Amino acid sequence: MRVLVTGSAGFIGAHVTARLLARGDEVIGFDNLNAYYDPDLKIARLEHFCRHNSYIDVRGDVADRSAVSELFRNHKIHRVVHLAAQAGVWHSITNPQIYVDSNIVGFGNILEGCRQGGVEHLVYASSSSVYGANARLPLSVHDNVDHPLSLYAASKKANELMAHTYSHLFQLPTTGLRFFTVYGPWGRPDMALFLFTRNILAGNPIDVFNNGNHSRGFTFIDDIAEGVIRVLERIPQPNKAWAGITPDPATSRASYRLYNIGGDSATPLMRYIELIEQALGRKARLNFLPLQQGDVLDTSADVDDLVRDVAFSPRTSLEVGIRKFVDWYKGYYRA
Repeated sequence: MRVLVTGSAGFIGAHVTARLLARGDEVIGFDNLNAYYDPDLKIARLEHFCRHNSYIDVRGDVADRSAVSELFRNHKIHRVVHLAAQAGVWHSITNPQIYVDSNIVGFGNILEGCRQGGVEHLVYASSSSVYGANARLPLSVHDNVDHPLSLYAASKKANELMAHTYSHLFQLPTTGLRFFTVYGPWGRPDMALFLFTRNILAGNPIDVFNNGNHSRGFTFIDDIAEGVIRVLERIPQPNKAWAGITPDPATSRASYRLYNIGGDSATPLMRYIELIEQALGRKARLNFLPLQQGDVLDTSADVDDLVRDVAFSPRTSLEVGIRKFVDWYKGYYRA
């Protein structure tokens, strides 16, 4: 197939691209290499994961309607993995307009490109952040998510609604994937594992929000990439049992699906820090702080639908995943 991967220089995008290329697909990578974090890391990912004869590198911004239209005109694209977005919960509190431009306007441009280009299936990144104030664990795609706690979360919820509309009106098959705290080699420098590792090695204190009293369903990057590929292969079909009187948020009468991809057990933050300390062979200096604005207390994923439909659930243990990240970090940064 010819697959468009937006955000191909990103953390998840580069890993997904590598898997598509390895199995023989042609990949068109679309990325603007913005400076939200070090562009050199993004370029290094492209060099490491995407150096392949079947990779076509296209630079552009999903928020640029003309650039996205030209992308779909110039290439006959069979399927799309849309991962380009402005990431980061806390950044959305101080820079909300960026999220509107990239995550909402940009997603609208991708949807329209898929419609005009006759794309077979659009798989896009949502986020566990959409669960917001929901407190019943594990978090389920069949629960309503109407109380986001950040504009980032709201933008991802908006993506799901926009995708459903295109599935309903234009018969565009869409699948949204709610990722849960993705970590691993080549990760984002703004995420906790990266920040903790860097500061512990430098002898600096690490900020521990909510005094360490929250937990996460962590997901190793290889499991995320495998899940994306499996879902890409499964074009969603209408749910004939769907009823408006008891609406199921995860399915529809249209070709539309939502899945969680994440750890099904919640790991306490303090245990997470212990595992990083063990992998580094050093103790962390802890700077305890209150809960950050926009942050969710606890997450863990109900992945029953993912298991049922594509026979997959994340399987990499946190101990193994953290060790792999630390080994990569030390090698990449010569730490």
